[in-house]
Amino acid sequence: MDLTPESREIGKENFRAAIGSSLIRRSFLQDGIKKGVRSGGGLGPHYYGYAESIERPLRVGVIGTGDEGSVLIGALNPRFVEVTAIADIRPYNQWRALHGDHYSPAALAVRCGLMAKYGWKTEDEAKKHVKIFGPYQELLEEADVEAVIIALPLHLHAAAAIAAMKAGKHVLTEKLMGHSVAQCKEMARVAKATGKHLATGHQRHYNILYDNAVHAINQGVLGDLHYIRAQWHRGNLPGKDSWQQPMPRAFKPDDLHAATIEKELAAWEKNLAGLEKNLAAAEKKKDAKRIAELGPQVSHWAIRVEQKKAQLADKLIVDQLEKLGYESRQIKDQQGRVLYNRPAGEELIRWRLWDRTGGGLMAELGSHQLDAASIFIAAMHEGKKQYPLSVSAAANRPIFPPDRDVDDHVFCMFEFPAANYDPGDELLKRKKITVSYASINGNGFGGYGETVFGTQGTLLLETEKEALLFQTHNITEKTVVKGSIGQAKLEILAPGDNAATEERDLSAAIGFHATAGDISRGYTEQIEHWAACIRENPEARDDGPLPHCHPRIALGDAVIALTTNLAARGPGRIEFKREWFDPESDETPEGVKPDVSKYS
Repeated sequence: MDLTPESREIGKENFRAAIGSSLIRRSFLQDGIKKGVRSGGGLGPHYYGYAESIERPLRVGVIGTGDEGSVLIGALNPRFVEVTAIADIRPYNQWRALHGDHYSPAALAVRCGLMAKYGWKTEDEAKKHVKIFGPYQELLEEADVEAVIIALPLHLHAAAAIAAMKAGKHVLTEKLMGHSVAQCKEMARVAKATGKHLATGHQRHYNILYDNAVHAINQGVLGDLHYIRAQWHRGNLPGKDSWQQPMPRAFKPDDLHAATIEKELAAWEKNLAGLEKNLAAAEKKKDAKRIAELGPQVSHWAIRVEQKKAQLADKLIVDQLEKLGYESRQIKDQQGRVLYNRPAGEELIRWRLWDRTGGGLMAELGSHQLDAASIFIAAMHEGKKQYPLSVSAAANRPIFPPDRDVDDHVFCMFEFPAANYDPGDELLKRKKITVSYASINGNGFGGYGETVFGTQGTLLLETEKEALLFQTHNITEKTVVKGSIGQAKLEILAPGDNAATEERDLSAAIGFHATAGDISRGYTEQIEHWAACIRENPEARDDGPLPHCHPRIALGDAVIALTTNLAARGPGRIEFKREWFDPESDETPEGVKPDVSKYS
């Protein structure tokens, strides 16, 4: 929906007024305000009920320190987690784990690196605290590591997580849980057998906007949910694709991006040399103002040059790639003509583009938003997670050439049970909630987010940072929450209703102060809670605290995403079987039985 700035502000204020209402969350939010809780700084204990610190920070090894692994490092709270080891076969990722990502201020903000996180001044000092490994199997032999965070390519999640749990370590793995439903069930079974926590990184379970939205839905603010629309649109195009990262020329000399790193390095070195020359001249003249101006610029470009050299250093592993399990491949047409050559190094660096190593748009993007839809629908069922009844899907590749397996576009539609759904009743079996999802490349209009439609209200959540609420389609009207606890009603604020206006103003002020600042996406809170659960419930008992996205929840998200991929490339429509969501059942949508014995 293309909202005017005025409508957007009304929507934001409506949401704040709803959650700040005495019928929804006023006392809870006021308590947080009194405690000084702010988004991204101490909100996890208040919202999710764990202690503000743990007696001993959890000693953690980070396995896979690429883009997402470095984001998780940037989100760590040292009061909860002490990183004692990292493992990554790429020299570039090892460097970035320590130093951070200096390619842009935005990148550095989320990937600050271990040295900044723990206050270590030099790489040598950092290496006194953190052991660095190549293959993850070597890290798992470290007795000092109690738990691991896994951010490897998707096809390695199961093997690494299962090996870690068998080595006595708790696990937090990035989403998707596994590359197949069979693998996810194997992971869940090993977690139960070993008594280890296994959490999966669907961080919306720890985002305060989603948490507040769930409470509003549960109290009836939206009325009866009947439709959820979600999307994640990206402007990626051939030659400009975030999943087709540049790689050293040694991996593939004729790649379109092969010279990118070298060209950028040459330009940056030239720029750095010029700045250093100017700084030397300023120092010779003792020009304090000029020195103060040039010093930070020299430092900035020096670290960027160092990072670019580290990226080129990945060429050192070219001869090891097939031994490490990465494969070369040719894409051919029906006549056997080679359309595309893919060396093993390309599968490593661009793993999201290939079916063997990744799960495409549904695994990387759609799984987040279908997880969010499940959270909202659960709020209509007293918090109990609901599984979809069916999915219809289509996928295609109209934009990119045959330089990948994954599709450019995916569209799918799910049926979930509504609160009064009854499959045995001729009328009530039609009581369903529809969820539609689209993810496209080639045009980023609309970005990403979810829109939740109810009989009383419409809720928009955008980029995990903003929430807007309207009384159905009335996007220019201010709203107020009336009714009673459990039966809240969202009504348009009537002109001249002074009592309702005062109530709305107070509620909106409380909602505003409770959600002020940069909204945390949930990574920090997710890791904190995982660590707290391990300390409080080290045997991962069902009657003790568990991470929100424990194996049963994560398995459900994986079934949804992976079954959608099957539907998009096969029959178009698939009805879900309840057994697919049960870790103890051997039934899977891909028809492969789980087999834990293969990991022995």
